[in-house]
Amino acid sequence: MKKAKLTVDKDFSKAKLDERIFGSFIEHLGRAVYGGIYQPGHPSADEEGFRKDVLSLVKALKVSVVRYPGGNFVSSYRWEDGIGSVSQRPRRLDLAWKSLETNEVGLHEFFHWCQKAGTQTMMSVNLGTRGVAEACDLLEYCNHPSGTYYSDLRIKNGEKEPMNFKLWCLGNEMDGPWQIGHKTMDEYGRLASETGRAMKVIDPSIELVACGSSNLLMPTFPQWEATVLEHAYDEADYISLHQYYGNSDNDSEDFLALSDDMDSFIRSVIATCDFVKAKKRSRKNINLSFDEWNVWFHSGAQDKDTIENHPWQQAPALLEDIYTFEDALLVGLMLITLMKHGDRVKIACMAQLVNVIAPIMTEKDGGAWCQTIFYPFMHASVFGRGTVLEPVLSADCHDTSHHEDVTDVEAVAVYNEEAGELSIFAVNRNLREDTEFTIDLRGFGVAVFLEHIVMENEDLKAVNGPEYQQVMPVVRRDVDNDHGKAVCLLKKASWNVFRFQV
Repeated sequence: MKKAKLTVDKDFSKAKLDERIFGSFIEHLGRAVYGGIYQPGHPSADEEGFRKDVLSLVKALKVSVVRYPGGNFVSSYRWEDGIGSVSQRPRRLDLAWKSLETNEVGLHEFFHWCQKAGTQTMMSVNLGTRGVAEACDLLEYCNHPSGTYYSDLRIKNGEKEPMNFKLWCLGNEMDGPWQIGHKTMDEYGRLASETGRAMKVIDPSIELVACGSSNLLMPTFPQWEATVLEHAYDEADYISLHQYYGNSDNDSEDFLALSDDMDSFIRSVIATCDFVKAKKRSRKNINLSFDEWNVWFHSGAQDKDTIENHPWQQAPALLEDIYTFEDALLVGLMLITLMKHGDRVKIACMAQLVNVIAPIMTEKDGGAWCQTIFYPFMHASVFGRGTVLEPVLSADCHDTSHHEDVTDVEAVAVYNEEAGELSIFAVNRNLREDTEFTIDLRGFGVAVFLEHIVMENEDLKAVNGPEYQQVMPVVRRDVDNDHGKAVCLLKKASWNVFRFQV
């Protein structure tokens, strides 16, 4: 039988995980807002029109921060369209997704939704068609107490106290030629620097995320990061990473190896940040904000038809991928990768949250339901709070069509000292063989086994839907825990969470 072993010790800590690593994303795109989080008249809608069934699922995910309002959408967005009387708000053409934006939901409404969801807001500013002045106006409106034009306008619009948004994105994917207002690396670097410097004059307590490369395969990667940080190192606190994966070739074995590419992407960006740090003789670290990540490929043909042949609809169905069991396995692997880099990846946003490449789906006149990817994210977010430990993992390897030496098992351990709990997250990505998995816990002294949460399915293409849940976690008690060594079976193609009281 295949074998794997993970050794963990509480004295070998890597980093305290920033809770914002379990973030998500709401963009004015498709049915994410209208028909997603917001649907007046729905049986579950509250007094502001927000769906309480969706809010309940968002709370179950313990989403720590939500990026808003884009995404590509933000690069032609006028934030002023979303304040004041809803009846007076303009209807606009959204150039990013060729949709009609009514602006029924804007700044105040989203702020209220975040309060109800118990999450922070990660606000994005438009650096595509706008610039320094408009970003400063928005920050003044949101965060300045009173006594100025924009802060008093906020108060007039019903928000007496400042919103105090502390995390801000300086644009979105500005390296991408698809982006409205696309810029060269020098153009964007200068603009990010000047915008960030002005914003921190208004509110020195904010944190700023500069745009990194839109994905690992961009021809300007990693020179883009180096050049942007040459300009904006002093103003930026984080640089962003975006990456989506798909299985259009139906090569499941290679698909589950893609998290290794994510690991390489993160390492390359860290190296680039530290190169610029050394060049500038700086003592400051630039950390990473992986603020778009997920599986995305299922809906491509349908999306292309809608955007090209049926444009300017209000809240059309776009990017509504229906996720399979194997997608959930890759999401679990990506979560493990993010946690393993918790010393530098401080923020991460699964894109997106509702209906649009999302763990949560809604029916127009019905309920909300959980996609397969809902569960690994929920497990990581609920049980992954604490200190990530240096993993010492030995496992057999295999090759795929495009990857070599792919470990059969990927795993990470998180120690929550306050709760006295240790959580192990593990994926067996070998599609043919089970693995005997040993967890060496002797560094913790006495460890009491609590539960083994498992997701497995003989059909890698199994999906969930509004009327059925084919892919669900189950709880097992199948761990042999003796003298500090816990042994169990990792079934082929499985997501696993082991919990211990320590």
